[in-house]
Amino acid sequence: MTQELGDLATLYQEALWHGFLVFLRVGAVMSVLPAFGEQSVPLRVKLGLAMCFTAIVVHAVPQAPMSAALYSLNGLVRYLMTETVNGLAIGLGFRLFVFALQTAGVIAAQALSLSQILGGAGADPMPALGQVLVVSGLALAVMAGLHVEAAKAMVLSYSALPLGQFPLSVDLSRWGIAQIARSFWLAFTLAAPFLVVSLLYNLTLGVINRAMPQLMVAFIGAPAITLAALVLMMLLAPFILMVWLDALATFASNPLGAN
Repeated sequence: MTQELGDLATLYQEALWHGFLVFLRVGAVMSVLPAFGEQSVPLRVKLGLAMCFTAIVVHAVPQAPMSAALYSLNGLVRYLMTETVNGLAIGLGFRLFVFALQTAGVIAAQALSLSQILGGAGADPMPALGQVLVVSGLALAVMAGLHVEAAKAMVLSYSALPLGQFPLSVDLSRWGIAQIARSFWLAFTLAAPFLVVSLLYNLTLGVINRAMPQLMVAFIGAPAITLAALVLMMLLAPFILMVWLDALATFASNPLGAN
């Protein structure tokens, strides 16, 4: 009986350690994950979400071999550092898609002279166009199953980044640069229609000013470009968000191999 209780205590101890190690990576991902890791989300809610995701991921992750080194201070510090770095890398990969929406909104607002309208509406000061895109994109992503895709990405990450192993610095830097480049490319792609309209607007304004120098074209053009921006936002927002959501889904299907 005593032997059985001892074996059961050892089993529970190993299970708790394994859950704690998974929680380290999941918690790091959840701290920066879009929608779930926003600044407006209370810390207690983030902690609860991290524990829920840990309960989901822990059963799909192979258990690390338990040894005396794991229970030492050096072993604990090693796992704390490796799992935190691995989790932050995955979470920041998702967070870059939010930055892409923010950057697209800033580019569009600057191009259409709307950068000062409702500039501080969110936790991160940004123009109204960027705020609308970010809130709409996050809502659409959650409705499309962002939580499911995030859980899959966490599970898949253990095949490329096993427990207790740092990623190679060369591979991590190359992957990070590729994701940052993709984020800016996506932002410029999403804001391209607004840039085209801004170019046509400025060309038209220049021609009118050249033809009639005495006319105050700025007083006529400012309301026109504001109306054009609102109409473009109404017409193009669904297509912009669908392109963004497809890119996010592509990344979530293979987060560590996406370039």
